[in-house]
Order: sequence, then structure tokens, then C-alpha cells
Amino acid sequence: MGDGRWRTAGAALLRVIVVWAVSTLTMLALAGILPDFQLQSDDGDTVTRTAFTAAWGAGAFGLLSALVWPVLVRALLIVPALVLGALVFFLNGSLLLIAVRLIPDGRGDAAPETAVVVAAVMSAVASATSTALTVRDDEAYRRRLSRLADRRRRRFPDHHDPGRDGPPGTVFLQLDGVGHDVLVRAAAEGLMPTVAGWLADSAGHRLTPWRTDWSSQTGASQLAILHGSNHDVPAFRWYEKETRTVMVSSRPASALEMQRRAIERTRDGGLLTVDGASRGNLFSGGAGQLALVLSMAARRGKGRRSRGGYFAYFSDPANATRTALSFVAEVVREIGQSTRARARKGTPRVKRGGLYPFIRAFSTVVGRDVVVAAVLGDMFAGRTAVYADLVAYDEVAHHSGPHSRDADKVLARLDRSLALIAKIADHTPRTYRIVLLSDHGQSPGETFAGKYGLTLKDLVRAGSGLPVPRRAQRTRSASEARDALRIALHRPVEGQEAEHPAKPSDPVVLASGNLGLLSFPDIEGRASREQIDRRHPALLSTLANHPGIGFLLVHGEKRGSVVLGPGGVEVPVGELRDGEGPLANFGVGAAAAVRRTDTFPHVADVMVNSMYDPATGTVHAFEEQIGSHGGLGGEQSRPFLLWPRGMTDPLDIVAAETADSAQAAGTAGTAEGRAVPHGGGLVGAEAVHRVLARWLHEASGPQVPLQAEGFAGADRADAPFPGDTVVRDTSETPLRDAG
Repeated sequence: MGDGRWRTAGAALLRVIVVWAVSTLTMLALAGILPDFQLQSDDGDTVTRTAFTAAWGAGAFGLLSALVWPVLVRALLIVPALVLGALVFFLNGSLLLIAVRLIPDGRGDAAPETAVVVAAVMSAVASATSTALTVRDDEAYRRRLSRLADRRRRRFPDHHDPGRDGPPGTVFLQLDGVGHDVLVRAAAEGLMPTVAGWLADSAGHRLTPWRTDWSSQTGASQLAILHGSNHDVPAFRWYEKETRTVMVSSRPASALEMQRRAIERTRDGGLLTVDGASRGNLFSGGAGQLALVLSMAARRGKGRRSRGGYFAYFSDPANATRTALSFVAEVVREIGQSTRARARKGTPRVKRGGLYPFIRAFSTVVGRDVVVAAVLGDMFAGRTAVYADLVAYDEVAHHSGPHSRDADKVLARLDRSLALIAKIADHTPRTYRIVLLSDHGQSPGETFAGKYGLTLKDLVRAGSGLPVPRRAQRTRSASEARDALRIALHRPVEGQEAEHPAKPSDPVVLASGNLGLLSFPDIEGRASREQIDRRHPALLSTLANHPGIGFLLVHGEKRGSVVLGPGGVEVPVGELRDGEGPLANFGVGAAAAVRRTDTFPHVADVMVNSMYDPATGTVHAFEEQIGSHGGLGGEQSRPFLLWPRGMTDPLDIVAAETADSAQAAGTAGTAEGRAVPHGGGLVGAEAVHRVLARWLHEASGPQVPLQAEGFAGADRADAPFPGDTVVRDTSETPLRDAG
């Protein structure tokens, strides 16, 4: 035992010496290359003296990085994430300036801008050297895991570690926006060799697609997956008349309110209530451990924010520097890719300037690195359930296309993250099952505005007799809308002026991918078809007959809700059938999805789904996205679930639910949205929640439900109670628009 400890201490000391020596050589090289970085006196020094000066400076910089950097990062957790990433270079450079000032006799000197470069290079070299020294040292690797687990147990003495012979933990990794067909293609073409290996191994994983709700976007899907219900979430953004509020899934206050409503409906804290961790998600899932969880960003008070993941990651200056350099590289990569796309004049194409390169870099680099590091930490600590969202593909596919080379490269990088997590699982204190899933897919296609020259809002205003921008007046679609209006009103269209600020009587037009929502704020409750026709006689027919629109959902006073299609086709919601009428092109499950959304209290006055071409798989997004999701049509409604063999088949779980539901109801039917026959596949994000909850139950026992007065263990800082008062925030959050 004694000899082992001495060997361990000796190996650690040797690594420190080697890293110090390499850092010293790096500092000497940089002093020779950079004119504004000095390690000698003005009169010059001997080689030995210069080497001693470099060694002193490298040692001081390393010591400051180890002692001061974590304190700085913790103090800056209040800074927004993107700003913190930009500050990494400045902070590291500041430490380097302090280090050279500590060199005796004033021999060290550097210009501030040069110090930033020197600090970045030295941190990267030190990190690479340290990694190279331990990459093949399995014993050192195991010791690191053991130290992390021991540190976790000291901080949380009540946390029970079952060991590798106990119940397994489960890691749920959500590849945001990756459709089933995209995953299969990426595995087959070698873009994702880790996934391909899981699928090829007879003892590996199994794969199945599942079908989203009408609202095929992260807000609805992840809310249901983590909290068991997405009732009354009609889209990524929607208007609530009673409070005159636009709810947006990517706003912290909206996400918190959505989570609160789901908990109130299910009376359950969430999928992760027992020893769980939520990483990079919109919602907490009831987890006690949080990092980059949007709904918790709206909470106030100690322990109620979710930026601890930043501290855990950026407290290591090598991590900070590596991620910051990767961030810059990703910005440059995006600028290069968008420039080439413009030069080729390829279509479809959307604008990718402004802040987008930085938003993309945050999603694909900072978010990925922090979330993956947090997941690894959870596995080292032996957590029971971890759910993490990796948003990189979704962000890039929106602007480059879901089948583009840009998106393929992101898939390859995501696969490397999966490989790292899988490798770590072989060394963690307990065994882990890795479940891979997505919340939706993406459907390609030119934007509605790009195809027809006007936005959905322009078309609605033209069909309502309201002024539209001059650019829209010149398009064929706007001309058709004006012609329809003239026929309906028997008078010319008013106004050649520019678009004016919306009045209370103007419709609110919102877009969620290829799903549009129209609401009339001054009509109390859900506006009826008759009320809309009296105000705007040509509006509904203009929309229903537009070639870029597939169908509308609107409520009628006499016939109830109806679906309108081109040519005057209208079908009562109760009579909708898949493959028939306005839903002919939209596939299995479309009718049930529309009927379910029609029951939501906050369904829009008019729900508008774009056209879908089954031959090409394309839709027309009402947003500036050439890869979109949010409505019905194509790959966006077909995500995937990939799980290890040995876990209960999801379809068997659904079949058992169907039988139980039928027995309880005394009929062979099922409750829509709750369960489907075995042959019908996995339908709806709520069904996915029940599958994941069943898997956790089989491994670790039942999860803790929400009690009548609130959470069991309601002193937890992240627990939003049904009675909480939530202040709505109407400001946009550009960094996490994951819909």
C-alpha cells in the first residue's frame, strides 16, 4: 500500500514537472516570436538567466491559474454565458500579466493584447501535455474518477452509490432535431460510427421512430418527455388573450410557466425527481442537479439558477481556453461556409449574418462542451438518471439545411461526444445504460417568404384589407389576396402606405416553423369562423387557397371546429381521416394530432399548416429557416428512440398500457394521446415519457410523485409549485431558441 502511494505521488510530481518544463519552453518560444513579449532585461541576459525567468513566469502563471481562476469564474457566474465565454481570453491574459510582473528584477513584460495570445497558447499547450501524459495511464484515469466520486460523496453524504454490481444508472442523451431517417443515414454513411456500432452489435442497441404531436418542436416534446404532459402547448410560441402575453418556449419565464402547468396537471415532479440531473434542457424534469436549464434561469435566490455547470467547466483554465479557441474557430467556420453558399448561389438559402455566427458557435461549442462535461461529472458521481440536450445539429440545420454538409459535420462531432460518454461509462462507479433520442426531426424546404415573396403576416394583412409593405404589394401572392378581397368587398383595397404599428384590432400572427397561428386580441375567447368572416370576409379563403398553405383549423359556431383546404374543402374535426381531404399528404396520425390540439384552451383562432410535398419531403417555413419543424409534414414529425437491448421494448410498454386502458374503460378502444395499439408505433411525446419512466422504474424503483401540497421534499430550490407566482418575461432570449 505504501509503495503504491509513493508511486502515485511520484507519477503526479513527474507530470507536474513535465508540464512545467513544456510551459517554460512554450514561453521562451513565444518570447522569441512576439515582439511585445519580453523575458529579458533591457541590457540582455544569459541563456541560463532567460530560461530561469521563463520557468519562474510559467510556474507563476500555472499557480495563479490553479488558485485564482476558479474564484474568478465563480464570481462571474452572474455574467451571461456568451459574455463569459468572451471574457475567458481577457481573464487568462490578465493572469499572465500578473505572472510576468512577479518575475524578479522586472524582467517580464508584455503588452495587454500580447498577453492574451500568450496565455491562450500556454493554457492550450499545458492542457494537451497533461492529457497526453495520462491518456494511456488507466490507473491515473481510474484515480481521477475515484477522486471525483469521493468529492461528490463528501458534498452529498446522503447520496448512495450502488456500485457497479447495483442497479444501473441511465443517461438520456437528446440529439435535438435529429430525425430518425437522418440518424440511419448518418450511421450507414460512416458519419456516426459510434451509433453505427451500437446498431450493428447484436448485444447493442435497438432503434425505433416515434411520432410527434402536431407541435413538433422542443418546447412541446421535451416538456412532455420530462414532465409527462404538453397539454395546451399548441406551438413554440402562442398568444394568450387573457393576459395579452406571447408565450415563447425559449424565454425563461415562459418555460417556467409551462413547467409549472405541466406539474400541476400531472401532479408529478418529473422524470428526474429521484437523484436526477438536467443538463442543457428547457425544463428541469424535477432534477436536483441543474446546468444550463432554461426554466430555472427565471428563478431568483441562492441555488435557484442553473449556471453551476459553467463553474464546474470553466474553473479549469485549460477547459476555458480550449472552448474559447474552438468558439472562435466555429465562428470562422460559419462565416466561411455561409460565404461559400452565397458564392455558389445555391438554393434554398437564408441570411446567416449578424449575430448568427456567434449564436451558432455558442450552441455547437460552448453548450456542447459544458453539457458533455456535466454529464461526465454526473456519471463519475454515480447519479441515477441524467437527461441532457445537445442542440448543435438543430441550430445548424435550421440555417444550412438538415441534409447539408454543414449539418453532417456537426453530426460527426456529436458522435465523438457520444463515443467519449460511452468510454467513460466503462470506468464509472456504477454501470450506465445510454439511451439516445430526439425530440423531433427537421423538414427541408424553401421558406414561405422566399418562395412567394411575402411573409405569412403579409398575406394575413393583405387578406384582411390591412396595409402591407411595398415589397409585398408587388408579389403575385399579394396581388391574389387583393383580388380576392376586392371580390369579397366589392371595393378597392385601401392604402399604399408603409406598414404601421399593430392596432388592437389587428390580428397577432406568430410562426413556429411551418406552423402559423392567428389570434384576434379584441375577440374574447376563441374567435369563431363566423366572427372572422364578418370582419375579414376574404381572409380564410385567401389563406386556404394559397399554394403555400396545406390546411387551416378554425372553430365554427354551427358545425364546431373544421379543417379548411383549397377549393372550398372543409371537413369537421370529428370526421377527419388520415390520407383524406386536406390531410391527404400528411401521413398517419395527422387527424388525431389536429383533433387533440383543437381541445387546447390556448389553441389559436386560426391554426395554419404549410403545404407538404411528399415527393420531395419539403415544407415552407413561416420563419427564416430552410430546415424547419413545428407543424405537420415530413421528417420533422419522425424523431427516434435508441435504447440498449435488455430494456423493455417501448412498443410492449405501450401495448400493455393499451390493454390496461381498455380493461379499465370496459372497451377495446383507447384514450387518444395516452396509448396506441402495438402495431401503431410510439405516438406522442407523452408516450415517450411513460416509456422512459418505466425504464427508470424497472432499474431503480418508482420515482417520487408530486404530493397534494407540492413536491415531496419541497424545500428544493428548483421545485416550482403549482401555487407559485410567475412573472412573465416578454423579452427574447437569442441564445437558446431550440424550437
